[in-house]
Amino acid sequence: MSLSLHRPALSGSLYKVDIVPEVDASFLALPRHELAQAALQRARDLGATYAEFRLERIRSESISLRDSVLESAKDDEDLGLAVRVIHDGTWGFAAGVALTEDEAVRVAEQAVNMAQVSRPINAETIELADEPAYDDVTWISSYEIDPFTVPRADKVALLTDYSDRLLKADGVAHVSVHVATIHECKYFANTAGTSYTQQRVRIGPNLTAHAVAEDRFDSMSTCAPPAGRGWEYMTGTGWNWDDELAQIPGWLAEKLAAPTVEAGEYDLVIDPTNLWLTIHESIGHATELDRALGYEANYAGTSFATTDKLGTLKYGSPVMHVTGDRTVEHGLSTVGYDDEGVAGQQWDLVKDGILVGYQVDRRMAKKNEDLLGTPRSNGCAYADSSGHIPIQRMANVSLQPAPNGPSTEELISRVKNGIYIVGDKSWSIDMQRYNFQFTGQRFYQIVDGKIVGQLRDVAYQATTTDFWGSMEAVGGPQTYLLGGALNCGKAEPSQSGAVTHGCPSALFRSVRILNTTQEAGR
Repeated sequence: MSLSLHRPALSGSLYKVDIVPEVDASFLALPRHELAQAALQRARDLGATYAEFRLERIRSESISLRDSVLESAKDDEDLGLAVRVIHDGTWGFAAGVALTEDEAVRVAEQAVNMAQVSRPINAETIELADEPAYDDVTWISSYEIDPFTVPRADKVALLTDYSDRLLKADGVAHVSVHVATIHECKYFANTAGTSYTQQRVRIGPNLTAHAVAEDRFDSMSTCAPPAGRGWEYMTGTGWNWDDELAQIPGWLAEKLAAPTVEAGEYDLVIDPTNLWLTIHESIGHATELDRALGYEANYAGTSFATTDKLGTLKYGSPVMHVTGDRTVEHGLSTVGYDDEGVAGQQWDLVKDGILVGYQVDRRMAKKNEDLLGTPRSNGCAYADSSGHIPIQRMANVSLQPAPNGPSTEELISRVKNGIYIVGDKSWSIDMQRYNFQFTGQRFYQIVDGKIVGQLRDVAYQATTTDFWGSMEAVGGPQTYLLGGALNCGKAEPSQSGAVTHGCPSALFRSVRILNTTQEAGR
């Protein structure tokens, strides 16, 4: 039985023309400098002590197939400008879609007016942490092939081929395919002297095979995570599609025939294709400072990791080292600069198992400088379109591997009675990010250090600190993988963010396992 998790070699591509992409010429042709100058000057004239301007264009495409037949293909483009100001110590924000200097002036005036209207109910004077100025800089994410340069017919042909491979396999009744691609261009300027042009590309694929037996049905999806890559990802750069598609039918057949798990306590070896989601829910959201302070409770609630516990909370075992990161290559939350003009950084959130940091924006950094021990934001402000105000959003939050650490197979060899978990599926967590349960795609029974076959109906349940406290070992760099999601929700009105979580395989002792079928019958 293969436990390899697809560390693919790079492959060539028909459309690969330039490894170093350039900012899209049609975006550069927009009057970004003129619009910014008009908006910022008008904000100054009206008494704003700080102002920032964003011109943003987001192109998105989604393609879906059902049983090798094209079901839908959608294109969308969101283009507009936004101005945010601090006037009399109060935020003001406005946005528009007409790309004229008159509209830029009007939006600046509306932003100041919003600040004036809000001033009587403002409970605190807004101050921002200092940040160096970056004058007319450019940053582009790491990718090879802009998905929007590839003909749609060629994309559909490739996805149809992948779907056909699964449909031809014995036992596969249906196949669903979905690929989302996003191309994001942004120009930012503020009254402190920073201006940048930034371009990011990301892609999120999913192929799922469905099988039907006499007494049950089930599915098996690819484990390829969304990534900060271009169309080269779908042709073999960064993921071995040939290998995974060849194995999915066998994995699915074995899952259908697998015995149901007996509830109880087990040692777990959790693969990064599953563990990334547990990191997202129990660490990523919990270490957002706005949640810890109680400022934010939408979607995911607040956080048990409150500020009085900084530096003392035993988040997990001593092998636990978690970082926030806006710089990792191919990360979904990787940027050159955030939506407040702060340069991308890496920093510690949990070190040696202790809570040592949070994710912050410039306002929270300034207000909590003494608590945080630093006068600088770590660059966690983001708005998902020009029509939304920047809010504190999640960085790439990742569990670090152990240098020279064990392989996944070595971790499994340390388990007498346990389960190896691969792939993400459903999850549930409370509003303080503390009590949770997670399922997965494949569950392999471990007996005396060896895999003996799949199980089904498995979910693991714990509290955040008990779970991470039970982590005995993390794998080495060879087990490390970037997982993530394109659609993390936050705020009201709702905003969607893309975020990556890297992690190695890891060994956990004595974790409670539920039988999901038995639990559903209660």
